[in-house]
Amino acid sequence: MIERVKEFPSLIIIRHPLVQHKLTILRDQRTQTKHFKELVDEIATLMAYEATSELSIEEREVDTPLEKTRGWHISGKKLTLVPILRAGLGMVEGILRLVPSARVGHIGLYRDHGTLQPVDYYFKVPGETAERDFFILDPMLATGGSAVAAVSALKKAGAERIRFLCLVAAPEGVRRLSEAHPDVQIYAAALDRQLNSSGYILPGLGDAGDRLFGTR
Repeated sequence: MIERVKEFPSLIIIRHPLVQHKLTILRDQRTQTKHFKELVDEIATLMAYEATSELSIEEREVDTPLEKTRGWHISGKKLTLVPILRAGLGMVEGILRLVPSARVGHIGLYRDHGTLQPVDYYFKVPGETAERDFFILDPMLATGGSAVAAVSALKKAGAERIRFLCLVAAPEGVRRLSEAHPDVQIYAAALDRQLNSSGYILPGLGDAGDRLFGTR
């Protein structure tokens, strides 16, 4: 089940009951690191099922144990997952479980807590970018600065088909990413109310990186 938001045409909210159930537990401040990691992993798998529904496919022949038949496989180069370090790493394994042949790149960005602007320090993705479908992964779409920077870096490298997957988004971040890159589809499990003065999503789920890796 998905929901589209009239204000944000590029946003798809995944309303599957299991996603919403697990997200509620994820938000709970009592949820410990081990369980938090497992939930992020599970939600990413469920979201990826929806996010991959528009991948291009092409026909191919295959031999069954009894005869030849025709089926389908994903066209182009292998799907590429690009987590924004570090919190995006928590979503990778869940999607790889669904698409084990996917490649994995990395983008290193952090938010300057004074300016709330992204600072980049690492970029590495597979070659032949124009032929690949890229999924940028980050649990939170807050101010949108890191998301915009990540998409811009991929486009500069030649990427043409990019989707952004997050667990929780703020309207401010969705608006910023949509305005900068209207061609990028955004998938989220929830569109929350707003950002606070420190750039954190309300009600949100806290600092996803700290909760994933036990650093507070």
